[in-house]
Amino acid sequence: MSFNLSNSIEHTLLKPGTTMSEVDKLCLEASLENFYAVCIPSKYIVNAKKMLDGSNVKVVTVISFPLGNLSPDLKVQEIEEALAKGADELDMVIDLSALKSGNYKQLEYEIETCLKPVYSEGKVLKIIVESGILTRNELLECCRLYSNYDIDFMKTSSGFASRGATVEAVRIMKANLPFRVGIKASGGIRSLQSAQDLIDAGAVRLGTSASMQIMRESRNKQ
Repeated sequence: MSFNLSNSIEHTLLKPGTTMSEVDKLCLEASLENFYAVCIPSKYIVNAKKMLDGSNVKVVTVISFPLGNLSPDLKVQEIEEALAKGADELDMVIDLSALKSGNYKQLEYEIETCLKPVYSEGKVLKIIVESGILTRNELLECCRLYSNYDIDFMKTSSGFASRGATVEAVRIMKANLPFRVGIKASGGIRSLQSAQDLIDAGAVRLGTSASMQIMRESRNKQ
């Protein structure tokens, strides 16, 4: 593969009931494989930072996950707590109900409110739009709306909806977002082929819990 596969992966563990020992294992794997980051629940940020000290692996956590239905003020509280713990990047689920209702003013207020603490700390914000449950027009509207803000990434999915990342959704994002906005594909990426397809479509980051399997396939292919 021509791109740096391992350094495009965010090694992810967000299942209900995640334990500290599982996060420790995740961090060890990420450091050995030189993954870009681990993506974990906020409660484990401090421990993960200690585990990854001396490595290049970043710590990513999620905000208003997986439903996105917290108020902007509560999302800001989550963001500030995660930043205080040392999170490097934040993946925030947008207000999907507002999107489905066509309440774009609410989405604008939300992103304006939530970007402020991220800006002040110089950190990275990815917005999760749950593309698998959106119509094409809704996804295009997301691209239009968020192109007006200095978000760092648009992320396809939480991994908890009925459908995760698709090549079609990534292609739509790639064609309709400014070049400065990266695309993170996540949700259902379980093989080297699916990773390759999504990268080819325009994703520059992959969120997956099948990272080790994908790396094994990559080495076997080589």
